[in-house]
Amino acid sequence: MRQAFLLFSHQLTKSQQDELENKFKVDKIIYLPSDLQSIWSNVPPELPSIKDYLEEIFCWLKEHSKPNDIVLVQGEFGAVFLTANFCIKEGLVPIYSTTRRDVAETILDDETIQTKRNFIHVRFREFEKWD
Repeated sequence: MRQAFLLFSHQLTKSQQDELENKFKVDKIIYLPSDLQSIWSNVPPELPSIKDYLEEIFCWLKEHSKPNDIVLVQGEFGAVFLTANFCIKEGLVPIYSTTRRDVAETILDDETIQTKRNFIHVRFREFEKWD
């Protein structure tokens, strides 16, 4: 059984779930527990290093995952970098979502510009290790 662990701040779309199940052969999708989700979604910008801050998440992943499980990693840039590296070291497969962005701008009567952005999931992509 292959699992997918979700380290991001959204709910999966139907197309994302289908891709995890069909392309990546995932049988079980696991969201972070609420206490760890709070850690992931609120990385303090004041900290000079966040390695210790993320330690509970790394411990949880070690405890619940097995080699070749998928980890969807999206969020604060430094946390993503550390987590993707951690996953590769642990034999997990870190991935991220690629999107197409459709943007529409409207000039309002008061001459301000209103922007609407739609993000459309295209595919998941594996983080790659630079050799």
